[in-house]
Amino acid sequence: QVQLVESGGGLVQPGGSLRLSCAGSGFTFSSYWIRWYRQAPGKEREWVAKISPSGINSDYTNAAKGRFTISRDNAAKTAYLQMNSLKPDDTAVYYCNVNDNWGQGTQVTVSS
Repeated sequence: QVQLVESGGGLVQPGGSLRLSCAGSGFTFSSYWIRWYRQAPGKEREWVAKISPSGINSDYTNAAKGRFTISRDNAAKTAYLQMNSLKPDDTAVYYCNVNDNWGQGTQVTVSS
């Protein structure tokens, strides 16, 4: 079955960087858009970024533009979210998504 496993979260100071990974299995990874979402405490889950199957096209929420970069390695069946200039407002559980399938999430905490 479809499985998505996120990793790479952690505690980072404001202005720092993290790279999240999303490893996929159980489906043809290179055929699907990959999306990253996040959910902060007490808030609804929100979309952050997406990347096309080939990796050529991507898009970001306004909050992520200029700071986050989504990428993918289809041979490795892994998608990434490089997050730079992190802010406390970026604190959330980050999830990757393919169609109706979700990973378990990885916690990102931005705090001094």
